Amino acid sequence: MKLEELRSIAKSHHITPGKMSKTELVKLIQANEGNFDCFATAYHGECDQTGCCWREDCFSAARLN
Repeated sequence: MKLEELRSIAKSHHITPGKMSKTELVKLIQANEGNFDCFATAYHGECDQTGCCWREDCFSAARLN
């Protein structure tokens, strides 16, 4: 997901994105939705949150960390 699209989602949750990184922003959105704020922590490619809309981006971001 592109950062502009992510910022739009954040604004719909009344979150001011400012200069947050993608990881920080997704984690804040996750927490705001009442979900685990675990974005980019699936370091070994394992995650039990199969319905998460961030899943693909999460795995990609975790490989970079």
